[in-house]
Amino acid sequence: MHRVLLTDPIHPDAEILLRGFAEPVLLPDADHATLYRLAAETDGIIVRRNLPDDIFARAPRVKAAVRHGAGVDMIPLDGAHAAGVTVANVPGINARAVAEFAIACLQHLRRPVAALDARLRQSSWDEARALSGGFSLLEGTTLGIVGLGSVGVQVARIANGFGMKVVSPQRARPLPEGVDAIDLDALFAASDHIVLSCPLNAETLGLVSRDRLQRMKPTGVLINVARGPVVDTAALIEALTQGRIAGASTDVYDVQPLPADSPLRDCPHLLLTPHCAGSVPSVVRDLSLAAVDEMQRVLAGQPPRNPIRLSK
Repeated sequence: MHRVLLTDPIHPDAEILLRGFAEPVLLPDADHATLYRLAAETDGIIVRRNLPDDIFARAPRVKAAVRHGAGVDMIPLDGAHAAGVTVANVPGINARAVAEFAIACLQHLRRPVAALDARLRQSSWDEARALSGGFSLLEGTTLGIVGLGSVGVQVARIANGFGMKVVSPQRARPLPEGVDAIDLDALFAASDHIVLSCPLNAETLGLVSRDRLQRMKPTGVLINVARGPVVDTAALIEALTQGRIAGASTDVYDVQPLPADSPLRDCPHLLLTPHCAGSVPSVVRDLSLAAVDEMQRVLAGQPPRNPIRLSK
C-alpha cells in the first residue's frame, strides 16, 4: 500500500478516503530532520506548510506533492521538476471564504465594532460613542485589488455590492464586469483600500515596496490575504508607525507561525490574524477531499485535475 505524508492534519472525512488507498503518516513536529526521514518513506505529500528546497532530492520515493489549497509557493517547483515529482493544487475552493475574510478585515479597519464593545464595557456610553467619530463608509470609495484570480474576483463582487468602485491592473485576460483597469502604481495612489490576493512569485515578491506605500493616501488601508513576502514588512511597519497610512491587516507573514519577538506584534493600527482566512470547517473539508482525490489520481497513474506547470 502507498504511504502519504501529511504535513498537517486534514479533515477526518478526507482521511477516511485516503485510508482507502494509502497509509496516512502525519508529520509529528516541525523538525526538518523528521520531515526528511518520513518523506523518504512515503509516495506522496499533501502540503500545508513550506517544504525545504531539497526535500525531493532527499525523498526519491515521492511521486506526487499536492497542495492543500491554491498557492504552490510552499512547494519547491524546481526540485520537483528535477525529481520528476507531479505537483498539483486545488484552486478556487476557499476563494469565497478568503474574500469574505478580506472584506471583514476591511470593515474592521473602517468601523472597528469590537473597539466599541470594549470601550462600552470598560468605560462609558459617551466614550464608546465618541469612537464612532473616526468611522467611515465603504460606499463611494475605491478598492484596489492586486491579484484578480479566484479570490480577487470574489472580493470584487462583494465590493461592488457595497457600492465601491473596484480597480485592478490589466492582465492578458479581460477584467470582469465591475472592475476598471489601472496601472499598478496608480492603483496605490488612487485607492482608499487595497486588497492583496496575488500569488507569491518572482514578480510579486516585495511588490508592496516603500515607494508604493508612500504613494498611498494617508487615509488608505492595506489588507494582505496573499503571502507575507508580497509586502516589504519593514516598510509597512515604518508606514504604520509614522502614520503615513491609516491602517493595515495581514493574515500572512514572512515567517509562520509569527515569531513571539516579531516587531509586527507591537505595530500600531495593524490587525494581525493567524493565516486563517480560508479556515472555515466546511471549506477545509472540501479542500481536504479535493487534495486526497488528486493524490489518489496521481498514485494510480492518472494525470491530476489541476497540474502545476513546473519551471524548466
